[in-house]
Parts: sequence; structure tokens; C-alpha cells
Amino acid sequence: MSKEQQAVARARKAFETGRSKSLEHRIRQLKNLQRLFIEKQSVISDAIKKDLNKSVVGTQLYETLGLEGEIGLAIKKLKEWAAPRPVEKNLMTISDTVYIKPEPLGVVLIIGAWNYPWAVTIQPLIGAIAAGNAAVVKPSEVCVHTAKVMEDLLPLYIDKELYPVVTGGVSETQELLRQRFDHIFYTGNSVVGKLIMEAAAKHLTPVTLELGGKSPCYIDKNCDITIACRRVAWGKYTNCGQTCIAPDYILCEPSIQDQVIEEVKKAIKEFYTDNPKTCPDYGRIINQRHFKRIISMLEDSTIAVGGDNNESDCYIAPTVLRDVKPEAKVMQEEIFGPLLPILSVSSLDEAIKFINKGEKPLALYVFSSDKQVITRMADDTSSGGLLANDCLVHFSVSSLPFGGVGNSGMGCYHGKYSFDQLSHLRGCLIKQLKMEGVNSMRYPPHTTKKLGWARFFILQTVDLGWVGRMALLAILAVVAAVVLQNYFL
Repeated sequence: MSKEQQAVARARKAFETGRSKSLEHRIRQLKNLQRLFIEKQSVISDAIKKDLNKSVVGTQLYETLGLEGEIGLAIKKLKEWAAPRPVEKNLMTISDTVYIKPEPLGVVLIIGAWNYPWAVTIQPLIGAIAAGNAAVVKPSEVCVHTAKVMEDLLPLYIDKELYPVVTGGVSETQELLRQRFDHIFYTGNSVVGKLIMEAAAKHLTPVTLELGGKSPCYIDKNCDITIACRRVAWGKYTNCGQTCIAPDYILCEPSIQDQVIEEVKKAIKEFYTDNPKTCPDYGRIINQRHFKRIISMLEDSTIAVGGDNNESDCYIAPTVLRDVKPEAKVMQEEIFGPLLPILSVSSLDEAIKFINKGEKPLALYVFSSDKQVITRMADDTSSGGLLANDCLVHFSVSSLPFGGVGNSGMGCYHGKYSFDQLSHLRGCLIKQLKMEGVNSMRYPPHTTKKLGWARFFILQTVDLGWVGRMALLAILAVVAAVVLQNYFL
């Protein structure tokens, strides 16, 4: 039996003991996970520095701070989330107990990504624990140092049987995908996402796919271009552009292109100094394979800002490309690096048409002082999320679902959405063996009169208080008596 099979089997066996279902156990595990980020912050930061050249403050800001918030929210709200949820009834079920009961799915596979290795791996784990599942955690092998730290630390803080960590590369992931899970949660690109979905289909396993795509950014001439470009530069060059919701390209009218370039250039200098290579807050491309992929995108475009690079250091400067054509190489796939193409459009209508020609993106950004422009963009396009006059920050709002649509993914998470995504929302109806007269309308022989009564009872929904329910039950008792009398006389 392979190590992957053993990990899944142990997780399944641990789940079958029932201990993960206890709210006390879930909260205890979440508190232990919370303690990990307090006690081992320096170890976490050191590993990410080696993998992505993130600073200590940057690691906390973009990786662990959000996780601490998610854990705190789950601990605070867990009893509420896990409680039975009453629903509206029709007249036929007015005397019954009707509710939704969230229950654990079973054993979940979580496959993380390398760009934010803690944030995008542990967030779904928080949801899995909160929902009462077991979970096999597969960190990205691309972040070698972080994967090792995750493998070492998680078993010290949370139940190592219920939540095992499996490390390795493609072959280990393929072996995991051959096992049967109750849900698979994958963060990455659409090419691998299709392979995940294909493997899951063999067991009819549901999937959550958090993918990416080319997230557009429309800058309207009717806005504060200085502030807009400052926020776009922050969103684009954070983590060296290796962010799934980074603005992938800018759409703007030709009349403001030069101003946009100048303002982005100023913001780059403000954030990363005249020499980003020596700035502790500017990262590196994860490896040379991705370095070469990104550099190759420059072939048929004009560099307006930046362009400096060093393969041995996996360094690519914050770069802006001007007058980019739709057929340019940089526009054929998600960039996932510090290149910012600018494409000219003559109007908002043309921008919307251009966006709608492509796959639905994970995020869509619009900068404008005109509410009608923002409304048009929201109404006439589709994307996983939409943000007006800023970048990235919607990811930090736990009350918003985060996820893609179409080619950018399926399913969503964050806060209660994580809990619901990794739960089975079981519909329950508890009836008493009484008031059989009301049920007579559904039993054969079927008649027009019975159909009339059925229409009345089934098509009327009710949402009454306690007093109203008692009064209605009394009325229904009388109606049932009348129905019985009519049927059996």
C-alpha cells in the first residue's frame, strides 16, 4: 500500500470513529491551528522567504493574517453554522418539523497552490475542519521549503490521523487522485483543473475548483487616474504578479494611456524604490521554468516601463507594456507574473465586448467616478468577483463568496461559504403519525376534488409565528374533518 493510500485509509478510519463530528473537537482543532500561526510565525516566514522572497511582514499580511481571521470567525460562528436551519413550509407540512441539517461530507482532499502556499491551502482546511470532515492536505511541491514546514508542523498541532499531510510531486498527486474522496478542493490553473475533474468523475466525487484566468481592469477616463494606477500597481505587483486575482491587463482609451503609464511608473518607484531588485518587499518568480515562460511573453510587445530581468535570481522587474494588440503573446494566457499590458479601447462598450469575447475571469476590476459605468460593467459582464475602484481586497471579506465561474472555476469558499461548500446540506422532514385525513388527498383513487384540495395545501407557503401556527392547526383539523366526511360518507 502506497503512502498516499495509507494516508487516505487512516483519515477514513479516523472519520468513521465519529470524533470529527463533535463541535467541541472541531473548535479544539481550530484553536490549535490558530496557535500554530502564533507560535511558529518565524518558521513559516523563513520558509516562504526561501521559496518566494516574501518579507516577514509580507508573509503575515498576505498569508497568515487572513487565516487567523478565518479561524476566529469559524470558532465564533460554528454553533450557528452547524445548527439545524428551519425553512418555510406549505400547508401540507405545517404541523411537521422541516429543516436543513448540515452534516460532514467525509474525507476531503485539499490540493494547495504555490503562490500563497499557506493561505490557499489552509483556508479550505479551516472549512473542512469546521464542517466536521477529515481532510488529506497536499501542499504544492513547487514551494519546497513551505511544503516541508507544513508537513512537519500540522501534525504537531492538529489531529494527524484526521488531517494527514501528503507531500510530493505529480506522481504522488496522481496516486491521491486514484483514491476515493467525498470532495476534492483544488486551487491552481484550468489545465490541471480539468485533470482533477476527470479523476473525480470516476468516483462521482464533487469538486471545488479555484482557478484563475485573465482578470481585466478597465480604467475610465472619468476617475482619479493617480489613485487608480496606484491601486492597480499594488494589485498587479504584489507577490511579483503571482496572484490569481491580480489585474492581468488594463483596458483604457488611447487619450489616457500615457498618463496611466506614468502614474503606474510613479507607484512602482514609491512601492519598490528605484531598484526593485534590492527592495525587501519585492518578490521573485517561483522558479526558472516560470521565469522563462513569462519572459517569452515579451517577444512581440513594446516595453514602456521596466523589463529588467535576471534568470539566475528569477528576477523580473515590474513591467508595463504599451499599445498591446489582442493577438500578442502576452494576451494568450494568464500572465501570473509582473507584466502589465495596456490595450486601447475606444469606449466602455468596446471594453465590455472585449471582455465578453474571452473566458469568464476570476476577477474583474473597473475604475470610474461614474456609477453608471460601474453598473454597466456589473450588469453586462460575468466574472467570479467584481471590484470597483480597488484591487484584491474582496478576497479579505469573509462575508463574500470567493470563487470562479466557467473557466475560472466552480464552487466558492470563505467564512460560512467554506462551511457550506464542505458540508452536505441535508433536507429533513419529521412527521407525526397523526392527521391522516389531510393525507387522504394524495392517496388513490385520484379525483378532481382531491386535486383541488392538493393544490390548496401544497401551493400555499406559510411563515407564521407560534400563535399563528396554533390557530392554523386548529383550522386544518376542522378542514381535515370536513375532507374525511366528504370522502367517506
